[in-house]
Amino acid sequence: MKKFGFVFLFLGVFALAQDHLSGFNMMSFTYKMDPKWMAYVELQTRARRDYTVIDYYETKGGIGYNYIKNHQIFVGIGRYGTYEKMKISQEEFRMWLQYTFTQKWGRVKFDHRGRAEHRFFYASQTGEHTEANRFRYRLSTTIPINNDKVQEKTFFVNAFEELFFGSKVPNLKRNRSFAGFGYQFNNTVSATTGYMFQREFSAKGNDNFHFLYFSLNFTLDSSDDEKDFVIPMVD
Repeated sequence: MKKFGFVFLFLGVFALAQDHLSGFNMMSFTYKMDPKWMAYVELQTRARRDYTVIDYYETKGGIGYNYIKNHQIFVGIGRYGTYEKMKISQEEFRMWLQYTFTQKWGRVKFDHRGRAEHRFFYASQTGEHTEANRFRYRLSTTIPINNDKVQEKTFFVNAFEELFFGSKVPNLKRNRSFAGFGYQFNNTVSATTGYMFQREFSAKGNDNFHFLYFSLNFTLDSSDDEKDFVIPMVD
């Protein structure tokens, strides 16, 4: 059995060497005005091809509305940049509409999120402008460890699976699988770290990324609603 374990470990390391060890860092800000309305801003950097070189960024945000309990509509916009050899190669402006439905089973919380995106691209090196639509579905779960819900001084684990679809072949564009853990320090600050596997599907061949993820999240809640924090995940 030990020999088989060594073989599997070797094959895993070898497979990882053929893919990309990548970095994924995020900082988010959530402001909850009342039980119905919230605002969200996110800053993000990624090191896709080389863990030591940042070659992608995101700045985005939007407004969410909880029209009934456990159901939220969110409208967002964002700007995105991709770099090649230290020069920007693609800029993107994106608008999206999403719907999130939350379920609870004991202390376990499930979030079903559907999103429709319209994307505007500008290729900096060629001057070409293009557009595309994309559709996403994510099932995520958060489990508090030492409390019944995520509140002050709570350890938690979270995980998700997300699928990305487009109108052009291949219609399945990407899938993401994430598992991580974190800590809610107080009513304002939480941190999360974990691992995400991302596969990009293309007619020219698939591309795999192994992201090491870290996020720092800030929440300002001026409502009188009972505190039960939503942990922003890889996005």
